[in-house]
Amino acid sequence: MRPFLLTIVFLAIAGGASTAREKASAPAKSVPTKTKIEKSVAATTAAKPFSWGETATGTIDPHVFELALGAAQCAVRSGAITDPSTLTVIDYSKPSSEKRLWVFDLRSQELLYEELVAHGQGSGDNLANVFSNEPDTHASSLGLFLTEDTYVGKNGYSLRLKGLDEGFNHRAGERAIVMHGAPYVSEEFVKKNGRLGRSWGCPALREGVAREVIDRVRGNGIVFSYYPDQDWLESSRYLGDCGTAS
Repeated sequence: MRPFLLTIVFLAIAGGASTAREKASAPAKSVPTKTKIEKSVAATTAAKPFSWGETATGTIDPHVFELALGAAQCAVRSGAITDPSTLTVIDYSKPSSEKRLWVFDLRSQELLYEELVAHGQGSGDNLANVFSNEPDTHASSLGLFLTEDTYVGKNGYSLRLKGLDEGFNHRAGERAIVMHGAPYVSEEFVKKNGRLGRSWGCPALREGVAREVIDRVRGNGIVFSYYPDQDWLESSRYLGDCGTAS
């Protein structure tokens, strides 16, 4: 091969190697990272337990509904709940003057109820923004609950709730957090007062529908109480990385 051609070949090889080195040493483009809460939401919604299809879900926020379904999936996978029949969702980010409780049949994929529900005196006025797991706070609690048995007490026909979210609602039994009917939960009360009355932390329903709802969800049903609380969203064993739930 002539010297001139050898020179051209050498320059071509050297140029290609230089380009490869430049590409290898170039800094990677910055990719925005999700916050912990966004990761929690993404991980939860990616693992919907029950295919809901196009079934109507009422006025519930789709994001809240997805979180509730994901939490239910996690609870089943972790063995905390076995074959739940109903999912009750309470969205405490909505004012008490609006319907913010929904009951879904997980097997038939039906919306069964869409109702008013009261929050605790310690949680706020019309808008709830304080939540607690501690006795004597009269505040509502966040997280996943299991419905248990019924009894008749000072608030009439009531449903015991077992708190499954450690640190957020696991003292529900000790605090006597139950579902029951109350005269301060009605459209008429809202018209007169601008809000519902408040409980001592219990999710209280309209007296006219309380027994019917309780009988429908009692025994191995799921109650998911939601509020965009950062600590709960990041720490709950049933949100985000379900692999940590046990």
